[in-house]
Amino acid sequence: MALPDWPEDVVPLGLDTAPVPAYGTGSLADLLPTLAAGQGVPGLHRGIPELTPADRNCVFLIDGLGWEQLRAHPEEAPYLSSLLAGSLGGTGRPLTAGFPATTATSLASFGTGLPPGAHGLPGYTVRDPETGELMNQLRWKPWTSPRVWQPYPTVFQLADESGVHTAQVSSPVFQDTPLTTIALSGGTFHGRLTGEERMDCAAEQLAAGDRSLVYTYYSELDGKGHRFGMDSDAWRGQLMYVDRLVQRLAEQLPPRAALYVTADHGMIDIPFDEESRIDFDEDWELRAGVALLGGEGRARHVYAVPGAEADVLAVWREVLGDRFWIASRDEAVAAGWFGPRIDERVYRRIGDVVAAAHDDVVITASVNEPNESAMVGMHGSMTPVEQLVPLLEVRS
Repeated sequence: MALPDWPEDVVPLGLDTAPVPAYGTGSLADLLPTLAAGQGVPGLHRGIPELTPADRNCVFLIDGLGWEQLRAHPEEAPYLSSLLAGSLGGTGRPLTAGFPATTATSLASFGTGLPPGAHGLPGYTVRDPETGELMNQLRWKPWTSPRVWQPYPTVFQLADESGVHTAQVSSPVFQDTPLTTIALSGGTFHGRLTGEERMDCAAEQLAAGDRSLVYTYYSELDGKGHRFGMDSDAWRGQLMYVDRLVQRLAEQLPPRAALYVTADHGMIDIPFDEESRIDFDEDWELRAGVALLGGEGRARHVYAVPGAEADVLAVWREVLGDRFWIASRDEAVAAGWFGPRIDERVYRRIGDVVAAAHDDVVITASVNEPNESAMVGMHGSMTPVEQLVPLLEVRS
């Protein structure tokens, strides 16, 4: 299978190897450090140097708004589409989300400015080496100390310590979650229920300091994609709504401000048939020698029974190698899937085998993951439709 076209700063490692996200030069993890460094926060790398520094920066992260989905729906998103490169005055370009392209991993990458191999959230669910249990890093179950699991400061914390007015504007339900604590905390949190309230509050917070760094978030586009798929009226209606929200915020920008619109991942709709949905819980061959199945449908961490690692790798390659990129832990680490470095505490969280889909296929688990297995829209892998997210800019 020929690899798809990628931006110039994404380097495929070969026809049999997944194209690695642009860590350090054009990934989601590079956005906040670039903005904060431009505001004078020390010790941060400007990984996206073409972004002109601004005194006041706001990032609006729309969960599930992939670059390819946006480009495919100009009628539902006229304002966002006007910000794309090639439009009158538009400069928008894609970033790579990082691997896996999933919310917990991406929000940690975004907020810390670090790739998954450093911040330590390398998947939707991963094994905790201390307990041997699967840890859901989105819902934070079972409980573990957030600051032990992810010890690095967030970019928001560094900015706040440097005197930048720093704020997060999101749903009140996210204020005290462990994921917010380890990925998005720093400065003040402002809980607002509606999208319109969040846009208005974000604009107020931007204007509240001579130097400001503000984050706001909207999740329902992703929710509708998972439940109904991107061909649904529900998903299209949400895209129309977020388009209006972005315009509402852009029209309220104070002087010397920049608004950046981005996302945590894209999405792909998977048909409900046996060829497209491989049920791990019903497949004796894939289950052989496997102690735990982690990750999610398109980006699996496979934890083998001790001593069975080589056999599991061989079987998964034989059964799935024409539809998935299949790597051992060491191969995935060496290829840079999780970033240029892997912290020691993170290494054993990664599966003995890592499987990333490149065809329109998922590995479900109907017994152990009934809700996830019933989703229409999926994400997680390194294909452009999942991996590429927009970076759109509006300046006052």
